[in-house]
Formats: sequence, C-alpha cells, structure tokens
Amino acid sequence: MSQYSNNLTGNVTGNVTGNVTGLTTNQDLDPSALRQAFGVFPTGVVAVAADVDGRPVGLAASSFTSVSLDPPLVSLSVASNSKTWPDLRRADHLGVTVLAEQHGGVCRQLAGPVDERFTGVAATTTDDGAILLDDGIAQFDCTIYREVEAGDHVIVLLQLHRVEHSAGQPLVFHRSGFGRLSATA
Repeated sequence: MSQYSNNLTGNVTGNVTGNVTGLTTNQDLDPSALRQAFGVFPTGVVAVAADVDGRPVGLAASSFTSVSLDPPLVSLSVASNSKTWPDLRRADHLGVTVLAEQHGGVCRQLAGPVDERFTGVAATTTDDGAILLDDGIAQFDCTIYREVEAGDHVIVLLQLHRVEHSAGQPLVFHRSGFGRLSATA
C-alpha cells in the first residue's frame, strides 16, 4: 500500500473534484529512507576525468543529465565533501564518458583508492587534458560553465566542446546496484 492515496474523480476538461489525501510534510526526513526513495529512479553512470598535474584524476557520477543545446550544456552533481572534485575542477578541460553496460567494474574502480582508479583502464587524454574512456558509449570534452552549491552537493554545469558517441547499451545504476536495459518491445 502506498504511503498516501488520492481519491480523485475528474471530467474531460480536467476539473478535479473529490477527496484528496496528501503527503504529510516532514522537514526531518530520514536520510536512509530518502536515499532508498532516490534509488528507485534508474540513472546512467559517467566517468569524469582529467589530467591534473601530470596524473589522471577521476570519479564516477550517476547524476549526469543534459541541460541545454544552446549553449551546449550538461550537468552533474558532486558531493561537497568530495576529495577528488577540488583537483578535477582545476583542470583546463574535463572528459565525461557515458559508461557502457560492461563497465560495472570500472565504475567501482573509479570510486575506489585514488592511485588505482585508472589501473588497466583504456583511456585517451586530449591535448587539453580531458581524459576519455576508450570504450564508453558517449564522450564529451567539457569545461566548467558554472558551479551551484545545493545542500550537501555542488551542481556542476559543463559546457561541451566536443562530443562523440557509438553503439552500445549504458550501465544503469538502480537501487544501489548496477544493471542493464532490457530489449524494448
């Protein structure tokens, strides 16, 4: 049974009548319950990486989304307490790679020990320092357009300078685990 219920009746013009029982407001939301609720929404996963001071620096993010075609912008959210983001944000260009369904291990590696994040990962570094994973299904060369503080995260808007994409299925993050899309009907 749902946490709330709506008993609505309407007519063709969209007027709604009837009893509506809404959600109760709770300003002290349980972080664990909130994380579980957020987890029901499946997302793709990207690698964000750059050469910083002569070494590869990167992280995995599941909060990537398109924002604008003109100018071409995408966004991602990074935890405010990230140890990696302060280094990445110093890079001239950032590489964003949409991970493919076989990249679950790579994603875990990018969330692991800093010195092991790129061990055995095939990647290309652009002349501007963006690092792009060779077998990702989409690759974006970006610069930081704007950062917005948002609670315990920073929303990072990235301006695109180059994009490539290929066939393949994305890695899907859902309920704190990895999966893949099933064939469509």
